[in-house]
Amino acid sequence: MVRLSVNVDHVATLRQARRGLEPDPVTAAQMAELAGADGIIVHLREDRRHVQDRDLYLLKDVVKTRLNLEMAATEEMLGIALKVKPHMVTLVPERREELTTEGGLDVKGKGDSLIPFLKRLQEGGIRVSLFVDPDPEQIRRSREIGADIVEIHTGLYSEARTGEEEERELAKIKEAVRWARDLGLSVHAGHGLNYQNIKGVAPIRGIEEFSIGHSIIARSIFVGIERAVREMIDLIRTCRGG
Repeated sequence: MVRLSVNVDHVATLRQARRGLEPDPVTAAQMAELAGADGIIVHLREDRRHVQDRDLYLLKDVVKTRLNLEMAATEEMLGIALKVKPHMVTLVPERREELTTEGGLDVKGKGDSLIPFLKRLQEGGIRVSLFVDPDPEQIRRSREIGADIVEIHTGLYSEARTGEEEERELAKIKEAVRWARDLGLSVHAGHGLNYQNIKGVAPIRGIEEFSIGHSIIARSIFVGIERAVREMIDLIRTCRGG
């Protein structure tokens, strides 16, 4: 059955607006799990703009499903990951000035530099996912350097402004999923997905898990996080056909 992992970064964003104690992303994660989420995601950024080290350590203690740490491939983050031991790590590109992750890793061009990170994480018992654009060459190279999982970047699909553009990006995602599955990779997908555009990608059978954060947290302001998570789970499973 297709899974949903919920990113709670933007609960921390709201907390950091006042540098206070609430709302607590750890509590949000627990509520998301109670609502049926199959995993929790946090991105510990270099500048600590939202999630803090304290959040990550507490989440490792309280998450009952799976904790996915998104991080840049830096020595600082590698050390933290090996100490915390999340269930999995997703390596993502990171620029200090960006509002959110803007695209996939350039595995094709910089894959050799990622190999030591993958090896050390995997030796530490942590599965490794690479966040990549829906490009067959990026996926092929991800397999070559030893990734366990690829997370297909759905940003361009999510930002499509016309039906033609949306169909074009959806076709790229479908092809990327086929390539990844043929190479023996597990496939996740995420970035910019919401309660409307999820209907286009949810039926793609090769996608095992969706990573969604901002849209769920935004809806939770109005309906509560448990209902927001349940609604997304229901949408995904209905579109998938069960």
